[in-house]
Amino acid sequence: MTDTLKIALAQLNPRVGDLAGNAVLLRDARAKAATGNADLLLTSELMLVGYPPEDLVLRSAFQDAVAETIKSLAADTADGGPAVLLGAPWLDEADGTLHNAILLLQDGEIAAVRYKVDLPNYGVFDEMRVFVPGPLPEPIEFKGVKLGVPICEDMWTPAVTNHLAAAGAEILLVPNGSPFETGKSNVRGDLARDRVSETGLPLAYVNQVGGQDELVFDGASFVLNSDKSVALNIAAWQEDLVMSTWQRGDKGWTCDEGDKAEAPGELEDIWFAMVVGLRDYVNKNGFPGVVMGMSGGIDSALSAAVAVDALGPDKVHCIMLPSKFTGDESFTDAKACAEALGARYDNMPIKPAVDTYSDMLADMFAGREADTTEENIQARIRAVTLMALSNKFGAMLLTTGNKSEMSVGYATLYGDMCGGFSVLKDVYKTTVFELSHWRNDNLPRGVLGPGGEVIPENIIVKPPTAELREDQKDQDSLPSYDELDDMLRCLVEDEMSFEDIVERGHSPADVARIENLLYIAEYKRRQAPPGVKIGGKNFGRDRRYPITNRFRDAP
Repeated sequence: MTDTLKIALAQLNPRVGDLAGNAVLLRDARAKAATGNADLLLTSELMLVGYPPEDLVLRSAFQDAVAETIKSLAADTADGGPAVLLGAPWLDEADGTLHNAILLLQDGEIAAVRYKVDLPNYGVFDEMRVFVPGPLPEPIEFKGVKLGVPICEDMWTPAVTNHLAAAGAEILLVPNGSPFETGKSNVRGDLARDRVSETGLPLAYVNQVGGQDELVFDGASFVLNSDKSVALNIAAWQEDLVMSTWQRGDKGWTCDEGDKAEAPGELEDIWFAMVVGLRDYVNKNGFPGVVMGMSGGIDSALSAAVAVDALGPDKVHCIMLPSKFTGDESFTDAKACAEALGARYDNMPIKPAVDTYSDMLADMFAGREADTTEENIQARIRAVTLMALSNKFGAMLLTTGNKSEMSVGYATLYGDMCGGFSVLKDVYKTTVFELSHWRNDNLPRGVLGPGGEVIPENIIVKPPTAELREDQKDQDSLPSYDELDDMLRCLVEDEMSFEDIVERGHSPADVARIENLLYIAEYKRRQAPPGVKIGGKNFGRDRRYPITNRFRDAP
């Protein structure tokens, strides 16, 4: 029995399905932990395969590869170095069931296996589709210390942790794959304190970091002592390996105080979520960079700023695609923004293509007034042009639409919705303005873009417009963005009733219209590219509404 325990907390960025690459990450982390004389290395949930692996774990070939990799990693621990608590899918030999598991690799063997009990099946989570819940786990004995290892969701309710405490656990070690959303770090902290308070046990929480498709993981790992005080915080949004030293005393185990990284503010969190989500989507999928339309408007300017921060200015290609409706101000602003960011900027007028389409369709459209059809043709010509550049040079097309537009269908299918990824997909227009001001005033830690005013002030203050017809402004056909976004948050995030939204001071006619626009645009959103999840209910994994839907809450 030992009275001192050194546990290395590994906040890592695995890639889903990359068993060899993730094994390298783990071995590097273990080697670093060994230099600090760690006894044990704690990894995040399903670290070996990346989280969430979804239906990939159902493939028998993948299961076999996972098992072989684990055996190899277990063999490494025969060297006398740190043992490893490794998150991985595990096929139970007794009954053939597949589990979300944590495995203790020690002395060259798989010394213990424990299964996740509470499989989340809400919002972005669908674990009951692929895993079988395990029984209430017993503590894992390690060097005479009983370790309780509840896996992620097992910490969100008291059943598993209370069982572990009753079974004699002395420390709670919690591996997590907890995706970011605004305000969630406070929720995690509150839940962890509740479990500490109920059990009287200290708790170490280790979370994954990095982007995986729509999801992004902020890390933000921490340790709480049994008095609920914070022993250490790991900085959010970056890989790290931090040593924690534990001492046994008369009242149980205590973690020595370590570094306590400051938690980001809300806008900083959102910025890092977009940067990390785009960076990992581009890099993990092997794109050399991004190409994007640069209109001179705030959405494309903000998207470009995120892209430069994520990838570097040399990997961002901004294309101005003006039509006859594009104002001089847009030319000036688009070029100024690209230059401030240091990104490549080119100007490719679409008038020749628009004229060709007009001539081609003239006979079919004879006798009919121009309408949104002609506006959409312009947007789709831009999409074809940008996709041609993407195909020719390999850069991914980055879309620039925001959540407010996507909510009400103010985006052109196969036009400005065209592309591989969207950083603003879950960002309302009012937040777009807030983020633009914030980035001009701040240079976030570790980004690849420049400091100073990277989004010209004129882009932020001028009235938003799609410039698809003369003197067009967004607010010609929509309420103010303050009003619109409040209604949308009520409808989308909070599922509020028509009456309750009207009671907030909105016009009944506006609420009814916006609700209808939200529902009828579902078919567009089903065809939209993936984008970073920011809030509590993004379009796609979180909010799943039918396309064919006659229900309306408004009278």
